[in-house]
Amino acid sequence: MLIKEFLTVIKGYKSDAASLTIVGVGPGDPALLTIAAVDAIKKAKVIVFPISDDNKKSFAAEIVKKYTKFKKTVPIIFPMARKDFDPDEIWSNAVEKIIRFIQNGESVVLLCLGDTSLFASSSNILRIIKLNYPEIITKTIPGISSVSATAAFHDFDLVKKGETLIIKECPSSKSELTYLINNSKGNKTVLAIMKVGKRWNLVRDILKKEDIIDISLIAVNVGMPDQIIQYASQYKKDFMPYFSLILIRFN
Repeated sequence: MLIKEFLTVIKGYKSDAASLTIVGVGPGDPALLTIAAVDAIKKAKVIVFPISDDNKKSFAAEIVKKYTKFKKTVPIIFPMARKDFDPDEIWSNAVEKIIRFIQNGESVVLLCLGDTSLFASSSNILRIIKLNYPEIITKTIPGISSVSATAAFHDFDLVKKGETLIIKECPSSKSELTYLINNSKGNKTVLAIMKVGKRWNLVRDILKKEDIIDISLIAVNVGMPDQIIQYASQYKKDFMPYFSLILIRFN
């Protein structure tokens, strides 16, 4: 006990301090949660999760609902690339809520759909906290990404020896997407194009034009009940949900 008190005074020892843990919950299937993720959720007093607006459910919260029945759950609106939201204001408000809980002695888990390092909005919150509240203990637990899950479900090797993997948000223009594809051909490059969604019709036209629609693997709502994983030539709908991606191996 004396040693712990000494460390608290001299070195800022904080083993019992409330903290923030950012938890990757995977793409959709609760079975893909890691043991570390479940353990962190069980230990936390407060579970914070993202929603796109006040009337929407949280995909991340749905994945872990089995473990949050008796927790304090707090939805936070994330910008999600919406023009009607001010991102800086959103992040600042989210941080204020999280810090309030932590300063009240309650450890917080912030849920992150997929993995915490791939297009994760939670990184904005972590950045602000580290900058303005360096005394707060933070931890990040990775999750299974939709890219990894898609590859596993379809026995698709993301990267083989000598290859390069490019993970990129789907371009919004035909010229940019065409350049990306042509620049990857013949270079032992595998493309993982994320967030296809509303750009699907544009993407489909380019895949046809470049004659790669039969080798382009699409994945929609990975890990969710309505999951679709098939080649682009088999996908006949003109609409594609937000949670969608394409994997392309040219060689």
